[in-house]
Amino acid sequence: MTLNEFKEEFAKIRARGFVPTARRGPTGVGYTLEKLLGLRENNIALPDLGAAELKAHRENTSRLITLFTFNRKAWVMNPLEAIRKYGTLDANGRMGLYFTLSRTPNSSGLFLEIKEHAVYVQHTSGEVLARWDLESLAEQFRKKVPALILVTAHVEERAGTEYFHYYRAQLLSGHSARVLEDQLRYGNLVIDLRLHDKGTHARNHGTGFRAPEPKLDRLFERTEDL
Repeated sequence: MTLNEFKEEFAKIRARGFVPTARRGPTGVGYTLEKLLGLRENNIALPDLGAAELKAHRENTSRLITLFTFNRKAWVMNPLEAIRKYGTLDANGRMGLYFTLSRTPNSSGLFLEIKEHAVYVQHTSGEVLARWDLESLAEQFRKKVPALILVTAHVEERAGTEYFHYYRAQLLSGHSARVLEDQLRYGNLVIDLRLHDKGTHARNHGTGFRAPEPKLDRLFERTEDL
């Protein structure tokens, strides 16, 4: 679907008002929009930016979504050593680092420090666990999400069924290290550590860079109402 085709179809969807969800649960808002648009793949073709990912969300939600994962050459401390020194037991009884980190220290004393054009996972003792260059993060973000069409929906519940009114669509584009740094400082971008002790090595499920759905527009340089 091209951007112009999306605009035409979205205008019709917006004019319909509230429509019942096509799937129960958290994914219903996105699935229903895709069904209404007749989309099989979750992207829109843009003339200058390639493919824009389509994301629908409920108004006033605070749910975090993963924008991208990035681990390459990030760990300063041996990950297994970090788990055994700062980890906690997970639901399966394994020692792990399953933390969502911001600039405020968590119960294990881990937090994000931003300096010298990089973001660090650091302990309150000053020990550094991992480091990401902000320019590299911006490039990874650009590769994974060249642009984003963010659709916002009013929500009503009627007789136990959700209804959505898709009333706003925005095209988000433009990436920079400066924007990511600002949003890390404001807490609108957080880092998920997801690794555990496998005995002889650390099993890393990918460090996630996540943002609350209502703050997604702040991670891009440009916002255009569609």
